[in-house]
Amino acid sequence: MIQNNKINISFDCFTIHRWPVISIIKEAVLKSLQMQNVPVPCEINVLITNDKGIRSINKASRDLDKATDVLSFPMFQFEAAKLPDNWAEYLDPETELCALGDMVISLERAVRQAEEFGHSMRREVGYLTIHSVLHLLGYDHLDNGPQKDMMRQREEEIASSIRGMSR
Repeated sequence: MIQNNKINISFDCFTIHRWPVISIIKEAVLKSLQMQNVPVPCEINVLITNDKGIRSINKASRDLDKATDVLSFPMFQFEAAKLPDNWAEYLDPETELCALGDMVISLERAVRQAEEFGHSMRREVGYLTIHSVLHLLGYDHLDNGPQKDMMRQREEEIASSIRGMSR
């Protein structure tokens, strides 16, 4: 596993779950990159917010005036399961990192969904993180067909490899 990844996590809402959230996000990002065979160190920015915050970002970026659980903003347009052979053009010359992009997670929504689905907040935040990393790597689920199936399968494979995240 590449140890030089940079995961920048910031909070714009108060939570007593700060350290458990940071821990599972880092673990899920690193495991996702490892299992997707990303061969270069990456940088990912993560904002933890509430429903009001993610709704505002969703409105500004996608013109959708509603809250959601996670938003992903990839820096590059990769194709799912087909990463580049040559990563040189994707690396920042100053940091030697590949800035994959940004993700925003509504912790308020994650806690609610964990309760609805009957699993832990750890599993829900981890799953949303994996979901977002896959988006940053070119996966999508808008077609409700093979792409969505491939993404869901990959999410479950990665999640099941992380302690406390299997179903």
